[in-house]
Amino acid sequence: MIKVTRFKGPEIILNAELIEFIEQTPDTVITLTNGQKLLVHEQPEEIVRRVLQYKRAIFHNYR
Repeated sequence: MIKVTRFKGPEIILNAELIEFIEQTPDTVITLTNGQKLLVHEQPEEIVRRVLQYKRAIFHNYR
């Protein structure tokens, strides 16, 4: 799970496993596997960084 800030709304917790792709148009749009789109403040690079950090934390606990 990662935190993102909706463009016209509060910060939310997003299941990173549901991210299908991220676009910058010029705002950042996250498309989920169910087709839902989220407009967020974070840049795509920041979202990728958070997803990687989340996945590292999960796999680190399984060692």
